[in-house]
Amino acid sequence: MRSPLYAVVAYAAFLLAAAWAVRFLAATVDGPARHTAPVALAVDATLLLAFAAHHSIAARDRFKRHLPEAIERSTYVLVASLLLFAVFGWWEPVPATIWRVAAPWSAAFWVVYVTGWLIVVASTFMVDHAEFFGLTRPKDHGISRRWMYAWCRHPMMLGLLVTFWVTPHMTAGHLFFAVASSAYIAIGIRFEERALRARFGVAYANYARQVPALIPRPRRREPASANRA
Repeated sequence: MRSPLYAVVAYAAFLLAAAWAVRFLAATVDGPARHTAPVALAVDATLLLAFAAHHSIAARDRFKRHLPEAIERSTYVLVASLLLFAVFGWWEPVPATIWRVAAPWSAAFWVVYVTGWLIVVASTFMVDHAEFFGLTRPKDHGISRRWMYAWCRHPMMLGLLVTFWVTPHMTAGHLFFAVASSAYIAIGIRFEERALRARFGVAYANYARQVPALIPRPRRREPASANRA
């Protein structure tokens, strides 16, 4: 039986994790050192691996079969949020500066950073926001071509990559987070593409030929002669 309260709790946990993520990448990730760099990076790698392991395992159909369909997505969201709490709360900064951009140019970096988060949030509404976070039952959707999905196939991942990399102050710890998270996104996109091609077949192959994976490109209109053919 579906539990609306459980779904709402999972969603609230995600909203808190998302708000914390904005602050984490803007400030906390670049905080003062508490341990030596090797120890800090070992802790950080463990935290990121735990998060990646959950995403990799929980997304598989073999794992999903062990959970009731009514709570499967909410459970995924809740556990992911708790793991994000762990990443942000136990992260060990490595504050060695890689680059630093001073004012007034730093303001441009913050504008792009905020834009990245806006893309992430907006992309969830370009599909089914409530279903994505487990608030409603999953439905059989086709290939989304709404808004940014007409310009790139993975707008959420694009927005996240922007938030990882666009900062006026890049530290060694922040760089480690950006590199590791970007690598995981690249791997995740590859597996997601494989699943989508298996699910939608030729339709998705045609979509992939028309729309790039990450770098947005407005869709080109077909010539009138082609439409008449």
